[in-house]
Amino acid sequence: MSLDDNSLPQDDSRKDWLWRHVILSTYGSWLPGDKRGFRTRRHREHVEGDYKSPPPPGEHGRLEDVVRSTMKHPPTRLPPLVRRAVGVALIDRLEMLDVLVVCIAVSGERVHLLAKMPASPTVVWKWIGTAKRHAWFVLRDEGWDGKMWGGKGKAIPVRNRQYQMRVYRYIIDHERQGAWVWKWGDPRPGERR
Repeated sequence: MSLDDNSLPQDDSRKDWLWRHVILSTYGSWLPGDKRGFRTRRHREHVEGDYKSPPPPGEHGRLEDVVRSTMKHPPTRLPPLVRRAVGVALIDRLEMLDVLVVCIAVSGERVHLLAKMPASPTVVWKWIGTAKRHAWFVLRDEGWDGKMWGGKGKAIPVRNRQYQMRVYRYIIDHERQGAWVWKWGDPRPGERR
């Protein structure tokens, strides 16, 4: 079963909600000065390039060195053995909040998910924060020690069906790169915690 089947449940209680592509990063995974490109907060400084066409090598290397030297913890990379637990914890908590999660990919440094969420950004970030906290507690109970999440993340509104399908395919394609992936129609990834 795939998203193309129009097999998602229809629920009138979510009719005012928006589809969102949520992107979460682990601590220290994408810093100012990164060779893949970066953005400063509120674009205070214009930085050439992005991850698709990065800035020239070494252009911001000094900035990255300074930022790394001020980090209080080493950068976090989720090992393959814990990615499933993180994904299941995020899905469980979001579904407890009545969010419809269609797919999720958990890689070493990033989580991507496609979900139907309230239109209010304040509510979205409160719920995502709750899910991130829950995932951290689940890992802590399994022996995780240390920082897990980076900054706030992104929750990009998905405005049309074509874009929704592109995001869906983009997320599930992460499996080829070693991410743990779950999509609508697959068996439940785990029991509620």
